[in-house]
Amino acid sequence: MAITAAMVKELRERTGAGMMECKKALTAADGDMEAAIEAMRKSGAAKAVKKAGRVAAEGQVVITLSDDLKKASIVEINCETDFVAKDESFNRFAQAVGKLALENGVTSVEALSALKLDNGQTVEEARQELVAKIGENIQIRRVTYIEATEGTLGSYRHGMKIGVVVEVAGGDQTLAKDIAMHIAASRPVCVDESQVPEDMLAKEKEIFAAQAAESGKPENIVEKMVTGRIKKYLKEITLLGQPFVKNPDQTIAQLLKDADARVLGFSRIEVGEGVEKKQEDFAAEVMAQVKAS
Repeated sequence: MAITAAMVKELRERTGAGMMECKKALTAADGDMEAAIEAMRKSGAAKAVKKAGRVAAEGQVVITLSDDLKKASIVEINCETDFVAKDESFNRFAQAVGKLALENGVTSVEALSALKLDNGQTVEEARQELVAKIGENIQIRRVTYIEATEGTLGSYRHGMKIGVVVEVAGGDQTLAKDIAMHIAASRPVCVDESQVPEDMLAKEKEIFAAQAAESGKPENIVEKMVTGRIKKYLKEITLLGQPFVKNPDQTIAQLLKDADARVLGFSRIEVGEGVEKKQEDFAAEVMAQVKAS
């Protein structure tokens, strides 16, 4: 029986397992969904499947750079607790996966999960083994591959939680690292105003216009207020418009001009961003148990 993408998607949703593992199980079960789930529970993937529904919003970001500083990969690998994020086994797995991502230039988690490590295991098999050993849900969430177009790459990693790779033409590695550190701290959306998404800008203009209109001032004054707020907003979200974190009296644009350098692009990944963390209410949990007893 032909295994379709829809079947693989359904099995992933029902088990939380990786794409390659789901496809393998469905193929072995000749497309029988229930048989595939049962087989996965019986196999070494069982513990990983049971834990796949738990929130994994901790972990670390791994940055791997080529020796010539022309290629880089950033991989986010999640776990449930900060304690496990610092575990030596977790760290070895993360570093090995990061190295593999760079060597193969992969741009998707699915492709990365199918690659083989030095011991012959696929990344997915090693992930499931680590889940069984450590006892937490562990997931490779994102992978980014960057290749320099005309400059060189610089990077900065903040406490394993934030990773930045920036391409700079001109300057030196100290400048590139300073820029990457600034990006980690200040979270710019893009390099300059020309790269700001139109929908984002339109939304902000609409909000500012509504706020200014409530002031009751004449229309021409309201228009000037909106223009001023947009100008300030663009400086806040663009790298070149932001004050340099190490010297707030100088913008990044001025810093680059002094060094006769340009930023061509950057990638920033922060552990757990966008993941809804479960909030535990232990008082409510205890009260519920008391009422049930």
